[in-house]
Amino acid sequence: MNEGQIEITIPHLFRCPISLDLFEDPVTLCTGQTYDRSSIEKWFSAGNLTCPVTMQKLRDPSIVPNHTLRHLIDQWLQLGHQFHHQGNSATIDYLASLKHTLESPQLENKLQALEKIRALSDEYCSFRKSCFHQLSFLPLLLELVFGTHLSKSHMEFTELALSCILKLLPLVSLEPLSMIKDESKLATFLVLFEKGTISVKTSLCHLVDSTAAPQTEEVCHMLGHSQKLVHEIVVLVSQSCEASKVAIKALLALCSLQSNRENLVRGGAIDGVITYISGCETRQKNLAPLAMAIIKKLLVLESAKEALVNHPKGVETLVKMVFRVCNQECSESAVGILSIICGDFGRAREEAIGAGVLTQLLFLLQSQCGTKTKTKARMLLKLLRSKWIEEPKHV
Repeated sequence: MNEGQIEITIPHLFRCPISLDLFEDPVTLCTGQTYDRSSIEKWFSAGNLTCPVTMQKLRDPSIVPNHTLRHLIDQWLQLGHQFHHQGNSATIDYLASLKHTLESPQLENKLQALEKIRALSDEYCSFRKSCFHQLSFLPLLLELVFGTHLSKSHMEFTELALSCILKLLPLVSLEPLSMIKDESKLATFLVLFEKGTISVKTSLCHLVDSTAAPQTEEVCHMLGHSQKLVHEIVVLVSQSCEASKVAIKALLALCSLQSNRENLVRGGAIDGVITYISGCETRQKNLAPLAMAIIKKLLVLESAKEALVNHPKGVETLVKMVFRVCNQECSESAVGILSIICGDFGRAREEAIGAGVLTQLLFLLQSQCGTKTKTKARMLLKLLRSKWIEEPKHV
């Protein structure tokens, strides 16, 4: 293979924009553009303080080694002739062309590109995963969805772009989600949740769920402090639809931060979750254990306890969850939650006994449930008995 043939086969992504040669030591500027170290250092030594590609003035002249691209090039070099047979060189250029299409103004072309990206992301490939990351597909898609004003006619694009974002999340770093902290992007997020289709709302709940990771804690905090968003998620939780499951996961993610919990209670999370749990009896597949986990996390707050006791079906719903033959996790959670509110509220004890908690606890103790669950059940029985004896003395 002669030099001309080799040059043709070098993917565009692997060429330095200055020298047009294969990267030897790729480094990235604050603008996000990558150059070969020797080339960009010559550029700086000539007195230039701008990015050669974007011509932006550099607020920070430091350069950062691009290890991801270096690894990608190493893979390409190691594969040698096999690389060309497997079509990986063509894959890089193909993905780069799809990214270019997404950056173009034609909506129809963008939709076609998104369909292709979604299909490609369905087929796991470590090399393709690296390409998606290096080509910064996730930041671009997030910018397209939350960084631009989209009319109702663009809702199809939004749905498809969000679908692609969710496909890419397991493949790349979650750090780009931090852009949602921007005031204008957060505003767009809220508008989409309020006015979007059920598909858009479901996708946004998945995004909220993903913010429970340590690297996106600040995003989780901002979303959890949006009263409007919490209200919209609670409304979705209360609906009898498949989307309510994803909304439950979103609430649980927001609950992961203690700083969010008071706002969740004020936003009606307890009421929404109780409504969801009470409807679980008619659903074969449900997320009752996650819903119970939300209540347990919120119950560290007095306001949450009061919201639970004040809910017309709050105590009754929990009593019905005490003896769950096929779900010991729910049984244990229900007994634990009832122990807390029955210990603090006389009205809760009366409602629990009236709803048949004693019978439920006896059934639970006779079942094959775990030792931990039985211990909690005995403690709740003891609590109810002692309080029942004490209270008439104060009448």
